[in-house]
Amino acid sequence: MTQCRSNSDVPIDIGSRLELMVDDFLIARLSGGAELRLNRPVPRDVALRTDAPWEGNASGGFTVFQDSGRYRMYYRGQHFDYSNTALSTPRGKFICYAESSDGIHWIKPELGLVQFNGSKKNNIIMDAEPILNGMFAPFKDGNPACPPDARYKSYALMRRGDVRGLWAYKSPDGIYWSEMSDGPVITQGLLDTQNLAFWDAERGEYRDYHRNEFRFAQTDEEPYASHPAGGRQRCEDGERLRGSRYGRDILTATSSDFIHWTEPVYVNYNQGRPNELYNNQITPYYRAPHLFLGFPARYVERPWSEAIEDLPEVEHRRMRANISERYGTALTDGMFMSSRDGHNFNLWPESFIRPGLRPRNNWTYGDNFQNWGIVTTRSAFTGSPDELSIYVGDGYWRGEEGVLRRYTLRVDGFVSVQAPLSGGELVTKPLTFSGRELVLNFSASAAGGIQVELLRDQMNTPIAGFGLEDCVEVLGDDLERVARWTGGPDLSGLTGAPIRLRFILRDADLYSIRFRA
Repeated sequence: MTQCRSNSDVPIDIGSRLELMVDDFLIARLSGGAELRLNRPVPRDVALRTDAPWEGNASGGFTVFQDSGRYRMYYRGQHFDYSNTALSTPRGKFICYAESSDGIHWIKPELGLVQFNGSKKNNIIMDAEPILNGMFAPFKDGNPACPPDARYKSYALMRRGDVRGLWAYKSPDGIYWSEMSDGPVITQGLLDTQNLAFWDAERGEYRDYHRNEFRFAQTDEEPYASHPAGGRQRCEDGERLRGSRYGRDILTATSSDFIHWTEPVYVNYNQGRPNELYNNQITPYYRAPHLFLGFPARYVERPWSEAIEDLPEVEHRRMRANISERYGTALTDGMFMSSRDGHNFNLWPESFIRPGLRPRNNWTYGDNFQNWGIVTTRSAFTGSPDELSIYVGDGYWRGEEGVLRRYTLRVDGFVSVQAPLSGGELVTKPLTFSGRELVLNFSASAAGGIQVELLRDQMNTPIAGFGLEDCVEVLGDDLERVARWTGGPDLSGLTGAPIRLRFILRDADLYSIRFRA
């Protein structure tokens, strides 16, 4: 089956940047058995247990990033006590901190900053009672003009008097924090999950992502057709109209100084209205910062049914449903999306993180929420290249503690062009490049492999010396394999000339490409 994409006559200049196969941006045609395939990360070890008295089973809002040889983690410490009819959080809520030298083994340092039960021997950096959702998502500011005392920044959702919104915070070291402004810097939106912002080095601006609630217009069958129009009306804080349908989605804004922000607007999707999205976890990809990757949690609300009773932990589920039916019947899993401009997203309808074959701790509302941030960690196999690690919550609202589990994925491995052993073909749109060689991130079986040829843009004919018959077959599994032809790998004579790439894949995945010097 052939899949055709829009095919502009204007070549795409990719220069020497890394291009991931997360969307069809470069794809003119997929044929044979070739298709874009979403790849799922592998669950690994438990990275952190929120088992301290100031933490507990409702801890969440995890943020993780690498910082000069150290891994930092921030999260909300909170515990739910529950009965058959009520839910309470008697221990309070706190912003907690952990760190690691490898992203695998984590410690909770005694910071001596905040008192809990008469002692400051804890890893608390802030009492989160004034923070309405108890979440704090710091980032290290890469803005060259950033002053030293604001090298780390974050938001906090608060209400003071009649004013509710996001207050901006700063820190010189990621531990000691102070407010940056006298009032909120963003007020529009529901703002009830992790409210994220970061420095976008590609565009030279700060970018924000946060959640809002909206009401569907009754006459609109496809409310996501345009944004912010398309049948969605903003809901003011606390406003709900009986008989209306509600959903939640993501707003974005930009700023030059982290204080003054543009009017937030809804992000767009490549498909129709998705299931309700909770957090968004959008971040520039460290190897290709022109790409934004997002890992939202999908919320699926279902009525009580026999099918729900077949899921694990039915007695716990019934207890939750006694408090509110959706607490027992709603399910959450992890999603994946990407964007090239920060506003228009390619959202995969299938889940990125499934609840899995698990007897407990993964099939209820609140499980499978991914942290914000992607880090690299060493492989379990000696000599193998580093891999990507993300962290996912298990066991939300069970027992006395929560669990943060590490998941791994190969570098660039979110999506691939994949073909069976019978073969498939990928042809790119016209493009120009700079560099001397083509580097592939790929994986193939023992019986599989990849061949690539260079085509003249208009004639779609192979360039002499770079046809399939000239290509040295690409075998094995590698993050950076240089493509070669009988005359060698040197492509410098084609720099700046419009070409197409034609890949023939057999039982293989292609994750990313790059032309490099």
